[in-house]
Amino acid sequence: MFRSHQWMSAQLINDTLGRTLFSIFERQEKLSGLPADRARALGKLFALRVKTSGIDHVVFDRGSYAYHGRVAAFADGAREGGLEF
Repeated sequence: MFRSHQWMSAQLINDTLGRTLFSIFERQEKLSGLPADRARALGKLFALRVKTSGIDHVVFDRGSYAYHGRVAAFADGAREGGLEF
């Protein structure tokens, strides 16, 4: 996942094949609300789209970002959407 001061994005990557299977970018989804609410909605949308491809279990790599705020909200939204970390 990546976050800037304004936007967030996430990718689902198959490390074995070295391929990006799915990506989502907050700006393209035109989400509105407070930043944490947008992050939660983005996580739910990410989970919904990933689950339609038959994937239920993922590894959440937050990179160098601390697990709080928008990062935690995204993860909570993805869990609410049905993904298991």
